[in-house]
Amino acid sequence: MMHLQIDSSATSAMSWPRLLSRRRYPEQPQLHVVTDAPPVRGAFVQDYDRVVFSSAFRRLQLRTQIMPLPATDFVHTRLTHSLETACVGRSLGRLGGRLLLEETEGLAKELPHLDADFGDIVAAACLAHDIGNPPFGHAGEDAISAYFRSAAAEPFVRMLTAAQRADLQQFEGNAAGFRLLTHTYAAHSSGSAGLGLTYATLGAFTKYPRPSLVPEADRASGISEKKHGYFQTEGPRFQEVARELGLLAKTAEPSEESGGYYRHPLAFLVEAADDLCYRIIDFEDGLKLGLIPCQEGLALLRDMLSDVPGRQASVEWRDWREELGYLRARLINRLVQQTARLFADRAEGLLQGRYDEPLVQQLESWPQLAEMNRLTEKHLYHSRPVLETEAAGFEVLAGLLDAFLHATFDPQSSAHSRKLVQLLPEQFRAVGPQQEATAYEQIVLLTDFIGGLTDQNALGLYRSIRGIALPATR
Repeated sequence: MMHLQIDSSATSAMSWPRLLSRRRYPEQPQLHVVTDAPPVRGAFVQDYDRVVFSSAFRRLQLRTQIMPLPATDFVHTRLTHSLETACVGRSLGRLGGRLLLEETEGLAKELPHLDADFGDIVAAACLAHDIGNPPFGHAGEDAISAYFRSAAAEPFVRMLTAAQRADLQQFEGNAAGFRLLTHTYAAHSSGSAGLGLTYATLGAFTKYPRPSLVPEADRASGISEKKHGYFQTEGPRFQEVARELGLLAKTAEPSEESGGYYRHPLAFLVEAADDLCYRIIDFEDGLKLGLIPCQEGLALLRDMLSDVPGRQASVEWRDWREELGYLRARLINRLVQQTARLFADRAEGLLQGRYDEPLVQQLESWPQLAEMNRLTEKHLYHSRPVLETEAAGFEVLAGLLDAFLHATFDPQSSAHSRKLVQLLPEQFRAVGPQQEATAYEQIVLLTDFIGGLTDQNALGLYRSIRGIALPATR
């Protein structure tokens, strides 16, 4: 058995005790005292429950995962995808933590519940990982970004700084998610904690711990640099999270505008759970919809499991979907075991910021996972229903943004503009305690509103304000 030594005096590495902080952002630190007694419902389980009971999480049931506006109940939505990712994430966290406890000398004495904590933190972060995604899936992010890069948005973006423009022109669901978890609207409450999650869960949630605009000198390679994890509005909040957790900065003097931080190590497990679920289960959806050839798909799954001919001869499948479910379950279980092993082997490097690659790309079966994704992209992501609905999403989201932005910043405050503004819930307007909001903050409030709609809500509102369809009357 390999034994790793804990160097508590090291200043160039993150430490598990700080990374597992039970304090809640940003208030009430005195309420969260860590004891050796196993909690009945620990802080990280409470994080999971807070996400489940949030209205933003419930709205995921009517948001696109892959097949927009699905007419069948066996196709995944963002809600079911998030729940399944949380299940896989919990297993990854617990197994990865157990391996570390077994192989790292002194760790069990310092953090006896590390495996359970890992599982609960990763599960909570996985549950929330898509909570900021706008309508129409990733096409929704592209639609919002494209609008703010268009000539139609020029009157509004010219009022902003370069960093603020980058937030909008590279709109990112992960950053919107961090805002949702940490922001409370002044129209609703005098508090400022959002869902009031622990620092540990917020750190694990943030797969891309950097702002949207990074100075050229601060740019680095690695998966955590692929996107950004917070908007300018949440820069100070993430700085506070990073300080509490002891995240390693990528620059000598970290700030809201600097190159960001190295990831919380558990963010790699959150990413891996998402990668495994969307690759395997989107593929399963494609097979069930009849878009991916059945025999080709089953053969690929059998190959990934190294099933020899005749292995399942004693099993009589009454329907190929039954075998599909069996293969999918076995495959996820195997890949969870292998990914947890990779995490444990790389734990020291993760704490030191020396590793910044997706864990799933180190799996032996990565070529087959890539082929699975290729087939899904060819037959499902590029299928006509998906492309037509995503194209419509561009029109819908751009139309909503354009209408409400013109109404919000209409210097004449025309009757039409006033009617549109009144359609916005109070928390998304510069009124009352939010009346001093800057132009940038007002635009962010509008993206909060439109990004928080479900696919059907967005489509219905667009039709209504365009006069295409009127709301039903009783």
